[in-house]
Amino acid sequence: MPSSSFGRAGIVLLCCAALFVPFGFAGKSFVKPEAKPAVNYPAHDAHSDAKVAIAADPYDTAEKAKIFSVDFAAHGFLPVFFLVTNDGDKPISLANMEITVITGDHAKLTPIGAEDLYRRLSNPQAQAHTTPNPLPFPLPHKKPLSTKAMEEIEQSQFAARAVEPHTTQSGFLFFDVGGIHSPLRGATVEVTGITDAKGNELLYFEIAMDKYLNRPANP
Repeated sequence: MPSSSFGRAGIVLLCCAALFVPFGFAGKSFVKPEAKPAVNYPAHDAHSDAKVAIAADPYDTAEKAKIFSVDFAAHGFLPVFFLVTNDGDKPISLANMEITVITGDHAKLTPIGAEDLYRRLSNPQAQAHTTPNPLPFPLPHKKPLSTKAMEEIEQSQFAARAVEPHTTQSGFLFFDVGGIHSPLRGATVEVTGITDAKGNELLYFEIAMDKYLNRPANP
C-alpha cells in the first residue's frame, strides 16, 4: 500500500513538472541586443557634417546567433544588426531608405521582409537559390513556423522610419546568402535615401564589411 501511494504521488509530481516546463519556455521572448552608438561597431560609416553614423554588425557566428530560436544560417540567411545614430539636433527620416549589400563577387542583396521570411523558412521549395525539382511529384514541405518564431522575426526586424535627435535606432536585417561563399569578404553595405528635417537627402553611406572581418580579436 505505501509503495502504491508513493507511485501515485510520483506521477502527480511528474505531471506538475511537465505542465511547468512548457510554460517556462513559452514565457521566454526575444530580447534585442543593446544598441550602442553606431561608431562603436567595427563596420560603420560616419558623416561628421550631418552628424549621422550607420553600422552593420553581422550575426555570423553560432555564439552570436544564440539570441534567436530560428537557425537562420541553416536556411541560408544572414542576420545583420543594423544601427542608425543621429547626433544632430533635428530628426532624420528613414522613410525612403534603401539598403543594398554588394558582395565581393558583385552580387547585389537586399533585405528580406518578414512575410517572405515566414514563407521561405516554412517552405524549402520557395528558396530563391533552390534548384528546380527534377522529380514528377512535389517534395515534402516543412511544417509551418511556430508562433514564437514568427513573433521573434517581427520583433527583431529593423522597422524605424525616423531617428530623433541624439538617439540610435536599431534592428535586424536578413539577407539570403545561400550559395554565396564568404558573403562578407570584400562586401560593402550601401545606404541611400536618408533625408534631413528639410527633406534634403544625405550623402550615401558605404560600410566596408572587411572592417568587421579584420577587427581586433577580443582579449
